[in-house]
Amino acid sequence: MRRIDSSAKWKDFVAELETRRREVSSALDATSRAALGQFLTPSSVARFMAGMFGVQGKDISLLDPGAGIGSLSIALIAELANRTEPPKKIRATLYEVDFGMARLLERTMKVCASLCAEFGIALEYQVLRQDFIEAATLACALPFAGMPNTEFDCVILNPPYRKVNGDSDARRMLRRTGIEVNNLYAGFLALAARLLKQDGELVAITPRSFCNGPYFRAFRRDFFSRMALHRIHVYESRSEAFRDDDVLQENLVFHAVKTRCRPDSVIISSSLSPLDPNLRIWRVPYRDVIHPHDPDMVVHVIADDAGRKAADVAEQLNSTLQDLRLTVSTGRVVDFRARPFLRATPEADTVPLIYPFNLEAGRVVWPRPHPRKPTAITNEEVTADLLIPSEVYVVVKRFTAKEERRRLVAALYDPGQVRCHVVGFENHLNYFHMNGRGLPLPLARGLTAFLNSTFADAYFRNLSGHTQVNAQDLRRLKYPSQEQLLVIADKVGEDLADQMAVDRAVEEALDLAYSI
Repeated sequence: MRRIDSSAKWKDFVAELETRRREVSSALDATSRAALGQFLTPSSVARFMAGMFGVQGKDISLLDPGAGIGSLSIALIAELANRTEPPKKIRATLYEVDFGMARLLERTMKVCASLCAEFGIALEYQVLRQDFIEAATLACALPFAGMPNTEFDCVILNPPYRKVNGDSDARRMLRRTGIEVNNLYAGFLALAARLLKQDGELVAITPRSFCNGPYFRAFRRDFFSRMALHRIHVYESRSEAFRDDDVLQENLVFHAVKTRCRPDSVIISSSLSPLDPNLRIWRVPYRDVIHPHDPDMVVHVIADDAGRKAADVAEQLNSTLQDLRLTVSTGRVVDFRARPFLRATPEADTVPLIYPFNLEAGRVVWPRPHPRKPTAITNEEVTADLLIPSEVYVVVKRFTAKEERRRLVAALYDPGQVRCHVVGFENHLNYFHMNGRGLPLPLARGLTAFLNSTFADAYFRNLSGHTQVNAQDLRRLKYPSQEQLLVIADKVGEDLADQMAVDRAVEEALDLAYSI
């Protein structure tokens, strides 16, 4: 009876807090939200995160570095209190810089302490109205000087998402601690890892952007030298995790443990939204999530069956762009900088300017009128460095809209279809070339088909959670051999628009039993 009573009371308390969270969140204006870089965690997400912790003991210390009104801490305390063997004491350290939220947080924790006492748990808490970065970097440099507790059993956090300028106080403080990041959320994670006890646990909800790319390379090396991933959860809808706040950032929840021992596997799960009861769960070998010999420590988030199949198939690909004697670069024409030289329609002194909207059904189509974009660029001495010889290339969109089905969208640029001597590729495109010159047409056709295959798209999604396709990401992919690309070209023929034909050609050329 006591357990039922406890569970009901905690459920009511969490429901009241969720009502308050919605009120506070709706009252936050855009300026305040941007300044905080913070989106308050819905109770459904908070409860899910709290359930990931395996921490046990009679005395448990927890850290919430960006507590807001306390949704995450309360979810974790409720989770601990409702266990078969709850702790006797919980010590919570909560940081919140916003005065209004900190005041609400104090009230929340006071009620929580009373509720804990009813069920024989002593809750000691501190609400610190300080900047977590400042306090934590000081604590790392001078233990016990920056914060009252410097070793925690668990950290639960929804860190602020905001860029860190190179000359900001936060950037300087983090650098003094040996942390090099360009976004506040990564700084919070790196500091939290330092403040955990050995074998301590961290659960966070963050953007997926840290998983790959050069901007987060230093962070990944730092964080995963201390922490081992145990679980990753992906919300398939970009808008559902923080629906109330219209957040479209792709988020994931992850659980990591402070240890140098890596588990054999990582649990990866996915759901459409926090309220979706149909979790899809599987185990993936740790080496497939973070490759043991990868100096960049890219996190491959294999988020569904298609991704799992793609990861298995990708093991069979052995060619790099260097092996293929290919290079990938970003289009040279940044339109707002080159505006004086751009033209809405072709003229005698212009050459084609290729934008993402010129990519259609696997080919570059030009001219193609656009209501807001130019179609040509002047060919003169001042624009010479922006143009390249009009030869055969494979172009790939750098950005895809969130609602687009594919991440990789490639097209064949054929000078036989676009008559000119030189051409400009706009900066929202990447293009494959051979040391600045074109590719043989059959090789380019095979590469275009490969990049547009269902397999390649799933493979790329394992690597990147961005809607942005960086040249660096394309360099990291493994590719079929040149011979296999030529076989793909031969099998697909001229029809690059038929998805079934493209997939069949790739599967047959690579001898794959791969189907989604």
